[in-house]
Amino acid sequence: MSSQSSSVDSSHGAQHAIPRNVAIGCAAAGFGAFINMWCTQPILPVLAQSLHAGLAATNNTVTAPLVATALIAPFSGALSDRFGRKIFICGAAFLLVLPTLLAAMAQSLAVLTASRFAQGLLLPFIFTVTIAYMADEFPPATATKLAGIYLSGTISGGFSGRLVSGFVTAFLGWRAAFVTVGCISLATALLVLFLLPRERQFRPVTGWGQALRSFPGHLTNPRLLANYLIGFGVLFSLVCVFTFLNFRLAAAPYWLGPAALGGIFVTYLGGVAISPVAGRIAALRGRRPVMLAAFLVNMAGLALTLLAPLPFILAGILLLCLGIFTQQTIATGYTGIAAGSAKSTAAGLYVTAYYIGGSCGGVLPNAAWHATGWPGCAAIAAAVQLLMLATAWMLYRWQPAHL
Repeated sequence: MSSQSSSVDSSHGAQHAIPRNVAIGCAAAGFGAFINMWCTQPILPVLAQSLHAGLAATNNTVTAPLVATALIAPFSGALSDRFGRKIFICGAAFLLVLPTLLAAMAQSLAVLTASRFAQGLLLPFIFTVTIAYMADEFPPATATKLAGIYLSGTISGGFSGRLVSGFVTAFLGWRAAFVTVGCISLATALLVLFLLPRERQFRPVTGWGQALRSFPGHLTNPRLLANYLIGFGVLFSLVCVFTFLNFRLAAAPYWLGPAALGGIFVTYLGGVAISPVAGRIAALRGRRPVMLAAFLVNMAGLALTLLAPLPFILAGILLLCLGIFTQQTIATGYTGIAAGSAKSTAAGLYVTAYYIGGSCGGVLPNAAWHATGWPGCAAIAAAVQLLMLATAWMLYRWQPAHL
């Protein structure tokens, strides 16, 4: 009996084991996509000086890929549903190297911004299609574990893009930073090509018709619309904080260089640690109290960033990462619940709202920055946070947290 039980357990474990090549391939796909997404954020002051542009204008290098991603995200999954998974993941990963290297040769801000926009057009074909690949190829329990590995790759990529670009710019210049990111992107594309197996469970469907028919239902679903508003606020807040605080810390009296500004993004990793914890607490206590706690943490963080000593500012940034990532965990998990059906399309629309929020977070506070500096930007972020809390308070009473 014991031997038979052990055999069954062993077989069950093998069934849910994740092949190492698949784990590395998926993590590499996420890393390669997100190392590009945020790589200009810590070097905006350097770009402004080198390309003879205003600080606010250089924000376009952050917002351009966000806008492009928002435009493409709802349709990338539907297109891959028709033609396959790995071909899009690999194709986009290799093509991504070209606009990254073109950015390194840009002689004007307009060309650099166009290169960044081209990057954004390719990114959804990596991260949304990789998620579909995992769901196709593995049973739910294994796919969930693999999604965690993939998420670690995306977060590591986002952090590394900021860190690498900051440090390389400090020593070799911003053009060398783009070349470095391009080389890393090529390496990750090769890992995906050789390690990620071709899909075996994929069954082509006429994705366009199904996706288009689901749009009206999603866009008239009040719960989804409210959740999209929260997603909008999440990235708005994150981009506003990291963009305009960078401007503040690059000027007097701090005069932080690109390496130091890139190093500040270590605080971003605090959000990585809080995400699974936030999900577990929400399941036990409900979404409302977790969103209220996140709001209070964010308000405390914003208050600290208004103080002059650098350690207080850094502590404020860390608190903001903890609060904002908590909000992202809750809103992302609720999307499928609110959708009911056609969940991939609903998730694509959430990604669109999320990145539109990020685009606005890099643009709308510009006037406040010129008029009042960081305090005006902090006030805008606080107003967005208050709107998110009010929305969450009404939305999350509709269903208990465990649903």
